[in-house]
Amino acid sequence: MEKYRLALIGPGHLNGIVAQAYQDGLLPEFELVGVLGRSDERTRTFAEHFNCQACATIEELMALKPDFTSEAASPQAVRDYSEHVLRSGSNLVVVTAGAFADADLYQSVQQTARETGKRVYIASGAVGGFDVLRTAALMSPIKATMTSKKSIRSLFYSPLFKSHYPFITEPERAFTGSTTEAIQQLPFHYNVAVATALASAGPDQTTLNIDVVPDFVGDDYKIEIEGDEIKTELNIYSRTPRIAGWSIVAALQNAVAPIVF
Repeated sequence: MEKYRLALIGPGHLNGIVAQAYQDGLLPEFELVGVLGRSDERTRTFAEHFNCQACATIEELMALKPDFTSEAASPQAVRDYSEHVLRSGSNLVVVTAGAFADADLYQSVQQTARETGKRVYIASGAVGGFDVLRTAALMSPIKATMTSKKSIRSLFYSPLFKSHYPFITEPERAFTGSTTEAIQQLPFHYNVAVATALASAGPDQTTLNIDVVPDFVGDDYKIEIEGDEIKTELNIYSRTPRIAGWSIVAALQNAVAPIVF
């Protein structure tokens, strides 16, 4: 059986999970062909470990003729590479969905996918239940709210940090606003919020609350959806960011599966 060629954008921890899953036989329909990264040394080390080609430019990566490209790098990588990947004949799996809070970028990538006949798969990251969210949004207008618990340390270098946070003993709300407003302040923290918003009411219409919690470890998300005919609540806790890498593996499996859940 001819295998789908898989390329990776980003030689970091998350795509490392994807590459390891491939080596462990969890992606038997795929052949890992190359990886692109900003650091030559890190990219070469990754490529040598996982037996694929290290690439310095997106043109070099696309020259490998991938059928699927997994992005796990940054919002800027999504902006810079998405349309090039699609026009090169590759489907794209995106985990840094925060870039799509930019409505113009989202519409442009969507149009390019239509023109090329390729697909963009948004990996669920640390959340889930996209099927329920999309179904609810189709049934009637909905109100969508996501509440996130974050550690004091995770906000330390962000605009949301306040000097008294290291001394709090009870949870305190650090932010409330639209998902679009949140991602502008925390572009690397709320990819999951944008992915959830895109699957439900949209980034401008989805409210995001961020609570800073003393001694908290991990990521905790509560998603509330309410419409005329449906009301649902999803609670997801992840002790580590590894779930985001595994969500890419799940997206790749679903993309080529004969039965999709």
